[in-house]
Amino acid sequence: MEAAEHAFFRSLGISVVTRQVDPPVGWPRVHADCDYREPLHFEDEIEIQLLVSEKKAKSLSYVFRVVKLNASPPVEVARGSLTVVCVLHQDGKMKAATIPKTIADKIEVAPQELLNLETGPSQRRSVEA
Repeated sequence: MEAAEHAFFRSLGISVVTRQVDPPVGWPRVHADCDYREPLHFEDEIEIQLLVSEKKAKSLSYVFRVVKLNASPPVEVARGSLTVVCVLHQDGKMKAATIPKTIADKIEVAPQELLNLETGPSQRRSVEA
C-alpha cells in the first residue's frame, strides 16, 4: 500500500516528503488496515489500486485494492485502507497542518460507486473449518 501511495504522490508531481511547498510537509500514517481475502503466491502478478476515499483539511484517507492479475478472471485478493495526516516538522516534533492548496487542488475523492465496487465472486466467502 505504501508503494502505491508513493506512486500516487509522484503522479501528482510531488513526493511523500513534500519539499515542493513552503514550509515542507510530511504525511505520517495514523491508521492502517488490510483484509486478506485470498492467498497470493510467489511470482503472482498483482495490481494495487489506490482510491482517495476522503479528503479533509488536514488528512487524506485511501482505499487500496490488491488485484491478482494472473487469475482468470482477475480477482481482488485484499483490500486495505490508510489515513495520513499532513504535518509540519518543527523543533523535532510534528504538528498537524492544513494540506497546502497547491496539493489539495490536485487530489479528488473517488466517486462513491468506485469506492463500493466489489471485484470478483470471492468477496465475502466464508472459510469452512
